[in-house]
Amino acid sequence: MFHTIVTVGSTDFTAIGASANTVGIVFTATAVGSGTGTATAHAQKAQMTHMAVGTDGTTAAAANTALLAEIAGGRNTLGTAGGTVTTNTIVYVATWAAGDGTGAIKEAGIFNASTAGDMFARTDFPVVNKGADDSMTITWTITVS
Repeated sequence: MFHTIVTVGSTDFTAIGASANTVGIVFTATAVGSGTGTATAHAQKAQMTHMAVGTDGTTAAAANTALLAEIAGGRNTLGTAGGTVTTNTIVYVATWAAGDGTGAIKEAGIFNASTAGDMFARTDFPVVNKGADDSMTITWTITVS
């Protein structure tokens, strides 16, 4: 897979090669702001590396930049940093061991840092009660079309 990013209002472009088929490859693009004629720089965020779970499943996901009630010990490393990419899907997988992320889980999010960081996606769902002796794996598939 070969991606070429060409920007408006800039004399340079960045080509991302075959090894860069994961979300979050770092590059800087420059574009002309709408109607202004002024160049604006945009930096792509770091690749996604963590998934977190929380207990707020009642608040809509729109415009959130973090989970609304992240569980202590509820953020874990993804099985594959950047996810596993195929044609038009990205699959993120994270596992919580017994005693890890325990509680009434109602939300999950994908992040690019072990704490804080940028959130790529958030979802809320009916409660999943994870007991202290339970382990849990979340597989999250995002389709790009």
